[in-house]
Amino acid sequence: MQYSLRKANDGDVGFLLDLREITMGKYLREAGMPVTREAYINRIRYDFEHARIILVNGVSAGLIKAKFKKEENEWYLVQIQIHPNFQNQSIASRLISNLIDKAKSTNAVVGLSVLKTNPAKDLYARLGFVEVGETDFEYLMQYE
Repeated sequence: MQYSLRKANDGDVGFLLDLREITMGKYLREAGMPVTREAYINRIRYDFEHARIILVNGVSAGLIKAKFKKEENEWYLVQIQIHPNFQNQSIASRLISNLIDKAKSTNAVVGLSVLKTNPAKDLYARLGFVEVGETDFEYLMQYE
């Protein structure tokens, strides 16, 4: 499956609201976290300058946000969400593997957090991430 990335813009917010509900709503509810439009908008707008829309054949298929934290020498995967119509096609795995390769080239680490209720934790573990901590709602994971 071929994909491309483009910088997210304000015109993507509707898609991103739907994507968040479709991909995260269930897990957020299970964790007891807010699922209001305002909460979703806040999360979408968080680090929005790093947001990239994943396109498959010109169709919006997902979101990835990653940023470099210079102080920690860490690439931080803020968010990755793939629309169900495009899941199980290795898109997320390839994007995360690319981020890992980028980090390795500069001796940086890759960090992320994942809701304890989100089965994506298994994907991250398969890719080599290990738990390095936790909060009330999330596991903190790192690839070194």
